[in-house]
Amino acid sequence: MTTELRRLRNYIDGEFRDAADGRTTDVVNPATGEVYATAPLSAAADVDAAMAAAEAAFPAWRDLIPAERQKVLLKIADRFEERAEELIAAESENCGKPIALVRSEEIPPMVDQIRFFAGAARMLEGRSAGEYMEGLTSIIRREPIGVCAQVAPWNYPMMMAVWKFAPAMAAGNTVVIKPSDTTPASTVLIGEIIGSVLDELGHPRGVFNVVCGDRETGRLMVEHEVPAMASITGSVRAGMQVAESASKDLKRVHLELGGKAPVVVFEDTDIAKAVEDISVAGYFNAGQDCTAATRVLVQESIHDEFVTALAKAAAETKTGAVDDEDVLYGPLNNANQLKQVKGFIERLPAHAKIEAGGQQVGEKGYFFAPTVVSGLKQDDEIVQQEVFGPVITVQSFTDEDQATEWANGVEYALASSVWTKDHARAMRMSKKLDFGCVWINTHIPLVAEMPHGGFKKSGYGKDLSAYGFDDYTRIKHVMTSLDG
Repeated sequence: MTTELRRLRNYIDGEFRDAADGRTTDVVNPATGEVYATAPLSAAADVDAAMAAAEAAFPAWRDLIPAERQKVLLKIADRFEERAEELIAAESENCGKPIALVRSEEIPPMVDQIRFFAGAARMLEGRSAGEYMEGLTSIIRREPIGVCAQVAPWNYPMMMAVWKFAPAMAAGNTVVIKPSDTTPASTVLIGEIIGSVLDELGHPRGVFNVVCGDRETGRLMVEHEVPAMASITGSVRAGMQVAESASKDLKRVHLELGGKAPVVVFEDTDIAKAVEDISVAGYFNAGQDCTAATRVLVQESIHDEFVTALAKAAAETKTGAVDDEDVLYGPLNNANQLKQVKGFIERLPAHAKIEAGGQQVGEKGYFFAPTVVSGLKQDDEIVQQEVFGPVITVQSFTDEDQATEWANGVEYALASSVWTKDHARAMRMSKKLDFGCVWINTHIPLVAEMPHGGFKKSGYGKDLSAYGFDDYTRIKHVMTSLDG
């Protein structure tokens, strides 16, 4: 008996559509390794249609008073709660994520973030008007940018879609978003949910559009003449390609790229608490998080004790099926990602030691064991490059200066954490660490009110917070004569 595959479709101008040329790609459930759906492999005609819909919808959406845009976003948040089980099922199948964790760790913050930006919609204000030249008054207008071309990643397809569309729509922009070709299901569902709200409240359906496809589809979106802004969450390579493509017509670019977060553990740390929190922050979502706590630097006096405790925690951490409520994480997202993680382990230098894990789990799906690797040097590949898997590396440092040098000694600069009971040391390290976020005695909490974004090859621009909202606006100076 053959199970019929689900048929995912683009969502353009309020309608579900196949790719104009009929091409599709297979969508695989990473928990099983089996194809469960097909999705459009969109080309230029599909991108043109989505951009035309977003462009046509922009004037009316831009000209709404903020309170009206707020109503739409609040209704979308309500609808996300009402249809939470559908979203959870789609995301679990998309990513192989444990159902219980999607329900507890993704739906609530997503809804909260939409509501935050619904409030931000009513804060579109400039600095107060004033006279800076005799006889002339200046005012500042904050305006939407226009159509936004957005590309979301496969590690958090649903939540990253929220991070992109919520501030863009709140500011008065219209959206064309492309999910990863491996995880389109939840974004297509989001398109249908948002479209129904827009239709219900009498707004243009082209405000939000979903185009499925591959890297070439994303390139077509970024290089299209209509969007005024390109926003991507993805790899450094993808970010560089987007920046290069967008430079051809000077589009504004918003990039949230890779990370290699240092976790600096000093000798006065409560080891048991640190190990417990770091192991969760390192293995959650199979380590497929740009801020994951996967590069640990431990002061030499407690190194051995810490590694022993971390290896034990890894051995006690479970990965497994989506309906198992006792697992911390599910599979890696796709076969290529599993191959990449395996490759890092296979290429470990002779001086490295695998303290726990290091192997694939089971023969079905893309599961990988929680892994700890010690004995590493600063220039080792696994220290310098993003593994994006459930692998925590450990290095031993002597003092604060060496810890700082090694922590900063990578190309990424997204997030970091410091573990110490010494407040002055924590404050010194928060200043020295060259990362967009520094957590102290914790790692990975995010809130809608605070910005998320990095420096160096981790990209530029902020997600979440008023800073993220600002990124989706432009500033206009208006000067008027007082002489009539």
